Amino acid sequence: MKPSDLTILFDNHDPAGGPRTLWGFAALVRVNGQRLLFDTGSNGPALLRGMRAQGGDPATLDQVFLSHQHWDHIGGLDAVLDANPGVSCVLHDGFSAHLVEDIDGLCGELIVVGAEPRELAPGVSSTGRLEGPPDEQALVIDTGAGIALVSGCAHPGIETLVARARALADAPVRWVIGGLHLMRAESVEIAATVTALRDLGVEWVLPTHCTGAAGVAACQRLYGGHALGGGIGARVDFAALGATAQR
Repeated sequence: MKPSDLTILFDNHDPAGGPRTLWGFAALVRVNGQRLLFDTGSNGPALLRGMRAQGGDPATLDQVFLSHQHWDHIGGLDAVLDANPGVSCVLHDGFSAHLVEDIDGLCGELIVVGAEPRELAPGVSSTGRLEGPPDEQALVIDTGAGIALVSGCAHPGIETLVARARALADAPVRWVIGGLHLMRAESVEIAATVTALRDLGVEWVLPTHCTGAAGVAACQRLYGGHALGGGIGARVDFAALGATAQR
C-alpha cells in the first residue's frame, strides 16, 4: 500500500524549540504515489531547509498547491520553482492576474481553479475558491482511511471549508489540519467554531499556524487525544490505525 501521510515543513511553531521560527505554513502531502506541497511558507531557504530536514527533495514534487495569496503562504514559491521548474502549480482565480502570469512562465503546468471544486489527481481535489477575504481554497484528500481537509488559514471559515469538502466527497471529513484563523477570535467564537467541527463529524484536528494558543487549547479540551500536535516536523500517518501524529 502506498504511503498516505502529511508532514509539516514550515510553521511559526517549533515543538523542538529551535532557535527561530518564521511566520507561515507549508506541508508535504503524499497520497496515491503523488507528492504535493501545500503552500510554501514565507521564506524559500527556510522552506527548503525544513523539507530536507524531513528527508524531502523539492525536485521530487509533483504539484504545488497554494491556498491563498498572503505572503506567508507563497513566499517560498520562487525557491521551489528554481529547484523544480517542471512542477505543476495550483492557484485559484482570485490570485492577482500579474502573479498568475508570472508563475505561468516559471512552472510546468499551471492550474487555475474557479469557484467550483476541482479534482487535481486521483484522491486529491480543491474545494474551489471560497470567499474570504481573502478568497481561499483548501485541499481535500481521500487518504484511503477517510477524508482529510488541509487549510492554509481558513479565511472563509473552517466550517465553510469542511461543509464544502463533505459535499464534494459525499463523506464526512475525518481530519482537519492547518490554520483555523482563530488567533484574534473571542472565546465564544473559538468555542463555537471547535464545536461546529465536532458537529460536522470531524474526528481529528491538527490546529496550528494562525489558530492561536487559545484556539489550540479549545481543540485540546474538546478533542482530547484526538487533537494532534502541530508545528515543524509534525507528521500525520493517515493509514495508521487511529491516525497518529509522529515526530
